[in-house]
Amino acid sequence: MAENLPKVNSLIEAAGQNFDPVNKIHEHVCGFHFYSHDMSRQVESHHYCSHLKDEIRQCVIYDSNRPDARLIGVEYIISARLFQSLPEEEKIYWHSHVYEVKSGMLICPFIPVVPQAAVDKAEKVVMEELIDTYGKTWHFWQVDRGDPLPYGNNLLFGTSFDDFVSVVLIDIHSFLGPPQLMMAFLDDFQLSQKILDDRDRRFNVSTAHYRKNRENIHPKCNRDLKADHWASRDDGMAYQTEMKLVEQKSLPTKEQRSVQK
Repeated sequence: MAENLPKVNSLIEAAGQNFDPVNKIHEHVCGFHFYSHDMSRQVESHHYCSHLKDEIRQCVIYDSNRPDARLIGVEYIISARLFQSLPEEEKIYWHSHVYEVKSGMLICPFIPVVPQAAVDKAEKVVMEELIDTYGKTWHFWQVDRGDPLPYGNNLLFGTSFDDFVSVVLIDIHSFLGPPQLMMAFLDDFQLSQKILDDRDRRFNVSTAHYRKNRENIHPKCNRDLKADHWASRDDGMAYQTEMKLVEQKSLPTKEQRSVQK
């Protein structure tokens, strides 16, 4: 299949397909997420975002910024005003961005030739917009545990791609793992320093520098405690998705449609 990609791509280009939704992406933000039920599983997440409206960003999330990056999730980002309009039971799926911005861990990667002064000015504008927003994030591909494809069955933890064919023959239901609800950090020492340092080294950035540069960025609204639900619970529990069998609402059969006529 891979050997046919150049031919397929050239045919698509010749046909002139429309890529307007993808072409609207204009912002790259790199941060870290953790699984709502397990803070020890921390994932570097590269958000490529477009504005649906002034108060709504929609972001596709990759595990890196390389050409072979894997699409691992999506995040919807809304303003504090829109967040306040949500039903109370919906707010628990969202997280705040105040700490991510103030801590410096959330960055806007730029190409190396851009002067640091220009980077500081540009990313500060983005962070001033993000600090009062809320995000709802789903990860489909659990790359942190080595999954070769986006499945979710814990029994396949650590399965290599070479083993994939035999695994499918054993358990085709391995692909039924649902998307996972992700959350953001709220305090120092929650994110692994090793993971943070590795990101900073690869992008030649300093989280400490960005923290200093954002000292005068302050939220205009108090953080809604309905967001970041895990932080306000005292029972050690968190919301997460799981699959269950439900009744299917089927369409009328051909015979039933004939009777209805």
